[in-house]
Amino acid sequence: MSGTSEAGTAHEAEGPPAVRRRRVLADLTPLRTSPDYRRLWVGNTISWTGQGMTTLAVSLHVYDLTKSSFSVGLVGLCSLVPLVTFGLYGGAVADRVDRRRLGLVSAVGLALLSAVLAAGTVAGLHHVAFLYTVVALQAVCGAVNSPARQAMIPRLLPKEQLPAANALSSITTTSGALIGPMLGGLVVGAWGYETAYLIDAVAFSAALYAMWRLPAMPPQHTDGAKRPSVLDGLRFLATRPNVRMTFYTDFCAMILAHPRALFPALAVLSYDGDARTTGLLVAAPAMGALLGGVFSGWLGRINRHGLAIVLSVAAWGAATAVFGLTRDLWLGLLFLAVAGCADTVSMVFRSTVLQSAVPDHMRGRLQGVFIVVVAGGPRAGDFLAGTAGDVFSPTTAVVAGGVACVVAVTVLALVRPGFLRYDGRTPQP
Repeated sequence: MSGTSEAGTAHEAEGPPAVRRRRVLADLTPLRTSPDYRRLWVGNTISWTGQGMTTLAVSLHVYDLTKSSFSVGLVGLCSLVPLVTFGLYGGAVADRVDRRRLGLVSAVGLALLSAVLAAGTVAGLHHVAFLYTVVALQAVCGAVNSPARQAMIPRLLPKEQLPAANALSSITTTSGALIGPMLGGLVVGAWGYETAYLIDAVAFSAALYAMWRLPAMPPQHTDGAKRPSVLDGLRFLATRPNVRMTFYTDFCAMILAHPRALFPALAVLSYDGDARTTGLLVAAPAMGALLGGVFSGWLGRINRHGLAIVLSVAAWGAATAVFGLTRDLWLGLLFLAVAGCADTVSMVFRSTVLQSAVPDHMRGRLQGVFIVVVAGGPRAGDFLAGTAGDVFSPTTAVVAGGVACVVAVTVLALVRPGFLRYDGRTPQP
């Protein structure tokens, strides 16, 4: 990646050799330089852990009531539909109003809904319809909260710190996805569902405090008095090829090479395992993604963000394909972890492009599109992988999906060569 060493020299010269040696670890500059961002990151990390607890607790609660895996699967559908439906609308709202106030109100809604779960469980409302309803309402609040929160970051930090901030965000999400469910299982086993829900409600206080301390963040409109709309956001996206490429490349990875739905079958057929083996397969990409965030200091020296996205998506596909060929469990887990690490690199630069190449008055709407892509892509990938696994075989589905991902992202790069030249120092949408 040409130009990387020159960009890194100026930054490395600012600190002593010990600092330069540590730069392989996550760059903590955003946490040091911006108290507002620091509070927001800590609050989000705590609240994400609480949400992970509630996610597991609800799944266990539904299964305890129904003894049906299908009923548990409907929990995900109850989240997906509101996320996709309200994600675009939430982004448009974030471009109309003070984003701090919108983030604060939606975070209050999330906290109250967790408290409702706790109160309802204590009151004896052990009904799946109650759980489904609350989960759907939480997804609505999340679909409004996320675009507002993400659109705030470029207002809190200079653009050269955005890759580091997005790497830190990946640590938040992956650690929450790993630690939250583990704590949730322990809490539910020891004190019951209502305690897990209550802890989640209390955990939101950290995010609420961080939002409360932020300055007002009204969007910086540049289109006169025109009322921001979802359609305007989609029209804007149609004129921004580099931003579109961030979505297309993510679809290559998440739709074509997303093997999660095949893990139970592969655990038995490829590794002669059981449910514990499936758990290891599920955890391996998340662990790789977490390590990718922890050891992300070098990402700040990369300027060719488009090239980095293409290479990391190709690495995801290649690692997934090789995983499908393995018959040794530990080797398979290694390649899944490599895929997870590559996904973190892709996410860091895709988010950075979205934040730096999109004007402030459009960031909410484009973040809404991002939510739809992130929420819908893996679900579509689960459907495609499960169907291919039944029609052919789980192994064939995984290998073919990984190869298809590499081929598709290569074709995209050839069709849009300008994306490979995208330079984060001079963002061009």
